[in-house]
Formats: sequence, C-alpha cells, structure tokens
Amino acid sequence: MTGFLLRLKQRKLVQWAVAYVAAAFALLQGIDIFAQRFAWPDSIERVLLLAACVGFFVALVLAWYHGEKGAQRASTTELMILALLLAIGGALMWRFAQTPAIAPNHAVITPTASQVTPALAKIPAKSIAVLPFENLSDDKANAYFASGMQDEILTRLAGIHDLKVISRTSTEQYASHPPNLKIVAEQLGVATLLEGSVQRADGKVRINLQLIDAHSDSHLWAQNYDRDIADVFAVQSDVAEKVADALQAQLLPAESARIASVPTKSPEAHDLFLKGLDLFHQLRTSSALDPATTGKQAADLYRRAIAADPEFALAWAQLSYLQSYLHWYNVDPSTAVVDAARDAAEHALALQPNLPEAHLAMGYVHYWDHRDYAPALDEFTKALAGMPNSAEVLAAIGYVHRRQGSPTLGIPELQQAEVLDPRYSLVSREMANSYVMVRRYADADATYARSLAIFPGDIEAQVQRATARMFAGDFVAAERVLMAIPADMDPEASVSLLRARLALIQRQPDATLAVLAHAPDWLRTRWEHSLTPVGLLRGDAFAMKGEAALAHAAFVQAEQALQGELNNSNTSNTTTDALSYLGLVYAGLGQKDAALKSANAAVTRLPISHDPIDGAFQLERLARTEAQVGETSSAIDHLQQLMGSASGDTVSVATLKIDPAWDPLRKDPRFQKLVVDGEAAEKAQSSP
Repeated sequence: MTGFLLRLKQRKLVQWAVAYVAAAFALLQGIDIFAQRFAWPDSIERVLLLAACVGFFVALVLAWYHGEKGAQRASTTELMILALLLAIGGALMWRFAQTPAIAPNHAVITPTASQVTPALAKIPAKSIAVLPFENLSDDKANAYFASGMQDEILTRLAGIHDLKVISRTSTEQYASHPPNLKIVAEQLGVATLLEGSVQRADGKVRINLQLIDAHSDSHLWAQNYDRDIADVFAVQSDVAEKVADALQAQLLPAESARIASVPTKSPEAHDLFLKGLDLFHQLRTSSALDPATTGKQAADLYRRAIAADPEFALAWAQLSYLQSYLHWYNVDPSTAVVDAARDAAEHALALQPNLPEAHLAMGYVHYWDHRDYAPALDEFTKALAGMPNSAEVLAAIGYVHRRQGSPTLGIPELQQAEVLDPRYSLVSREMANSYVMVRRYADADATYARSLAIFPGDIEAQVQRATARMFAGDFVAAERVLMAIPADMDPEASVSLLRARLALIQRQPDATLAVLAHAPDWLRTRWEHSLTPVGLLRGDAFAMKGEAALAHAAFVQAEQALQGELNNSNTSNTTTDALSYLGLVYAGLGQKDAALKSANAAVTRLPISHDPIDGAFQLERLARTEAQVGETSSAIDHLQQLMGSASGDTVSVATLKIDPAWDPLRKDPRFQKLVVDGEAAEKAQSSP
C-alpha cells in the first residue's frame, strides 16, 4: 500500500487532477457568461461539459504514463490523441445522453415522424407552450406548488389575445426539459417554449425560467427570481409581460390589468388554493383513483382558502366549478351541491364581475346543474372574452351548441379547442361523439383512433368506439375493440354493460347471461352516463330464451331496485332515468298501462326538444316500451323522430334491422319504409 501511494506521488496524479478541475471550472464559467450573453443553445454547453469530463480521465492516464521519469510533459502527438479522444468521447456521451427525460406521473412521449404536426415554418411566431416546471424543492410534496406556478403563469399568458397558448393538459405530458425541443414544438404547434424550475423552502421561492425559440434552440429571454412566497404573483405578472414583449404580442389595457392582478394577499389562502387545484386537475384528467374522496378533499381545500381570505374570488369560482362537475358526473348527485355551486359562483361574480373564471363557473351552473343552455352560452362567451386561448371554454361552447341541437353539433368549436390542446384526448373523443350523433360512423372511428393514439388507456373512448361500431352495424369490429380492453378494467361495469348489449342485439342470450354472471347490481353506460339495473338485462335475456319464470323474477328484481332509486333519489337526472327504465321493466312484466305511464313521464321530464342528447335516450326507451306493449304506430312515430334527428348514438339503420326490440314492428310498412329511408340518409351523410 505504501508503495502504491509513493508511485501516485511520483506521477503527481493529485496535482494533475486538481489543476485540471480548476482550469476546467474556470473555462466553463467563462463559457457560461458568453452563452448567456449571446443566447447560445444549451446543447453547446452540454457538449463542452461532457468533453471536459472525458478529458479529465484522459489527463490522468497521461499523468500516470509520464510519471515514471517525473516529467509531466505531453508530446505533440499525445496532445493530438488527447484532442481526438475528447471529440470522440464527447460525441459518444452526447449520443447516449439523448434518453428522454420522464415527466413525473405521465407517459413519455417519444416523437416520431407520424406524430409531427405542421412544420415550424407554418406555425405562428406568437405562439407558446409552457412546459411542466421542475420541482427542485427538497420536499417532493411541493410538486403541487411547481404545477400551480406553471398553471398560473400559463393562465396569465392565455389571457393575451395576440398569442396562441397551448393548454396545460397537452403540455403536462412532456418532461420538464425534453431533449428535442424542436419536435416537441412541432407536436404542440408552437414556435416557442417556456421551461422552468421551482424551489420552495422556508417561506422563500426560487423560480428559474427561460423562453426558447424552438427553431433555433436559442434563448429569447431568461430570468431567475428569488422572492418571498408572498411575491409570487409579482413574478407571474413579470413573466407574462416579459414573454409578451419577447414575442412582440400586443397587450390590450384589460389584458395588462388582468396580468397585473393579485388574486389574494393571503399566502395561506393561495397555498390551499393550489393544493385544491391540483386535486381538481386529477379529477378532470381521470387520474384520481377515488373521485368521491378526491372531490371532497378538493372542495375542503377551496373552502379553507376562502376562510383564510373571504374575498378570494378565484377560489369561490373554482369551488363552484368543482361542485358542478361533481354533480354532472354523478360523483355527488345531491341537490345540495347544485345550490352550493350557484352560491359560490354568485359570490365570485359579486367580488369580481369581470373575472373570466367566475363566468365559466356560472356557465357550468346553468349547463350542468340546470340544463339551461342559453344563459350557459352567454356566460361561456363572456369567459372566452377574458380567456381567448382557453381550449376548455371553446369546448364548453361547442358542447352547449350540441345540447341546443345546433346543425354543427359544436364541431367547429371543438376543432378550435383541438388546436389549443392538441395532446388532450378528450377533445378528439368528444368530436368523435359528435360524428356518431350525425351518423358519420367512419369519421367517428378515425377520430376515436386519433384520441386513443394520444391516450391508449382511455377505457371510455374504447367503449364509445365499440358502441359506435355497433350502431354502424360492424359487430365484429365492436367486439374486437372490447376484447382489447384488459379483463380487470371495467369501471362501473361499463364494459360489461356494452358486452351484454352487444350480445342481446345479436340474439345471444346465453352470452349475455355469462357476461352478467358476476356483474354488480347497477351498470353504468359510458355513453348515456346512466345506471342500468342488472335485473332488466337478465330479464331480457331470459325472455329471449323463453324462460318466462326466470325472466319474471329478474324483472321484479329490477323493479324493486328502480323503485328504491325513485324513493331515495333527490336528483332530476336519476329520477328521469329510473322512470324510463321502469317503463321497460313494466313492459317485460306485461303491465302495459304502468309501462306507458312511466316511460312517458321520463320523456315529459326531459323532452328531446329541451336536450337533443339525453332527451333522445328517453325517447328511444319510450319507443322500445311502446313496441313491446303493442303501441306500434306510436313507436314508429318516435323512431321516425329519432332517425330524423342527430341521434346516431341512440338508433341507427343497423340496429333497426337486427335489434330484437323492434321485432313487433317489422311487418309494418311504415317501419320498412323507415329503414329504407334511413339507409339512403346514412349513405348521403357518409358521402364526401
């Protein structure tokens, strides 16, 4: 051991190592100054750093080699070899350093040629995407804070009419510092990208940001902020102004005022708000494992934020939005949450009458809580004026147009939303749903494919795609889509429900009963968002087999379940669905008068004239009921109404031809003409 240390001393390896590190550090510091001054691409600094690392090991090898004679001089040939090794080593390390960074909790997007959107040359220069901010805090639980900073800066930028700003739901799928910015920009359709990192500790926050020209990989602007937590809004305002200035975007007076606004002066309220925002985002992106618990926690955080600052209008608005969301998606179907949502939205508007988020929240109160579409559209239009880059608001306007029975079914607005949110599968999925409604099934299937290319694990999109193939009459393709869904993926038995429906429509009662053998008492359709009692499906299957006693028992079980829902329900949606399903159950039990009374009551509560989407489901169940109890003429009248409207997700030529429910109508000339006319209409609809 002593001999080895003596040889190290003779070769002066320690002196060489210290001298090399000191020189390399000084050189890199000098290069960094020039890089910042002249906006060099980050790639240059990374290559030089990697080359310096390789050179360190080469220098130690040379020191050892020359150390025998105590002469630390390298020949010209050796210097050339050293330079060559630096170049080769640096290139190899650079090559292997290109492994994509993985964004936390998101799938890695590996760019391919087929994913690249229009070339950067065709993308507006005044366009930007804010990539996820890296959380550098020692406490990794502060990830919500970094996400909140990204979201709030993005929101301020999205309020500038002269910019194109990509939504968070698209940018969050990327790493904080993706290796190939040009391809990321092409996929998102922007010319510039804002990268950043956030570090929070002891009441202080450090935010590092850089605006990058994606085409040249050069910095347009960079800034480091070291502030107190209470000053984060000033940072957000400064960033928005600096970015707008760098991109030469025009700022209207109202936009400047909004950028400079301070939502709350309470750091505690703001922190609670960001935690609630993070949980609500999990709900909206379907990443929450327990929606009911997550929704309750988010609402509690918003309420605590409001308690800390009762004048926090944005928190009131977000609380209202959350409550409407929980009601619409049946996470909390109570009437109490409807009243609370309206109250919170009114509080927000009373505090800040021009707050776009408050108008968005009030729009959802009208839309989701009351199906009152005209005032909802008015509120969404006001919200869009303050958030011109909001894909969410554009989509909401499209959804309202669809509910109003607009001939466009909201497709133009959804197309605009897709431009601002190109990596969010929900927009494409909903566009596909609109195509289904107008019976453009081929277009719908292609659009579902685009949605699933973004999010392959979207069970709802897969179920809806299979449903669309069923309505198109391609039962083999529908079954193939369902077979691709993992057996353990059956949210709320929605996959089982469609499998049972597909078997019934093809007159396969045994297959239906096999699917339902282990099904829960209630199955939710991912299309209609209603709950179907398992007894109704079993009753239909047993009746098809001619097993009257078993069918009767199953229908009685369904009747009891539905009556329980009617007795315990305090929501309009649940009551309406229960009434229409009861109509089918009473028809199965041979109780004609009760069947017609119940099914008609559901249609009266939600007529197709008031809601062309959900109203169509009620009308179709009424027609089924009428067909089964012998009211042939009325059933055909209602089918004609459905076939003449955008109800391709309810009834189609293919289902009219094969569905056993319509067997009692098949010999009627009016029904036969309906099928022939429907074939001609669907053919015309599918023609370019």
